[in-house]
Amino acid sequence: MSRDQNVRRSQSMKIDNSSFERVEQFKYLGTTLTNQTSMQKEIKSRLKSGNACFHLVQNFLSSSLLSKNLKSKIYRTIILPVVFCMGCETWSLTLREEHRLRVFENRVLRRIFGLKRDEVIREWRKLHNEELNDLYSSSNIVQVIKSRRMRWAGHVAHMEERRGGTQGYGWES
Repeated sequence: MSRDQNVRRSQSMKIDNSSFERVEQFKYLGTTLTNQTSMQKEIKSRLKSGNACFHLVQNFLSSSLLSKNLKSKIYRTIILPVVFCMGCETWSLTLREEHRLRVFENRVLRRIFGLKRDEVIREWRKLHNEELNDLYSSSNIVQVIKSRRMRWAGHVAHMEERRGGTQGYGWES
């Protein structure tokens, strides 16, 4: 893959005795990688899957019978893996994409933590983002993606030089 759109498709990369053809896109760890730097379509697809999962469990997240701690665990163990799905390590996030991910997470957290009674005006209101951050004890979705990306880069950096991952890691056309 190359960001240069003028590169001929027939070019390939050779590592040891293996030749790899240049392609427009390929699937890696469940993520479709393209020669475009934007992951917008992939993130939109993952958020769509996360929303579908959220709608399946939203009755549990709204239930007064379950503790907020248990609801948070449901979010971390059922919904988040659907969004991440073994490929978020390859995402390069723009501020816009980070914002979309945070909006998704805040919507789920608002369902988990419910409304708050404002004692001054004596009305129920939605929790502000800062209040959600204080209530949710785990790292936010963007921080998790960034830490996974760093962990993945560390694994690649520590690979033996003869392995294909390290040879292709710094390769440019």
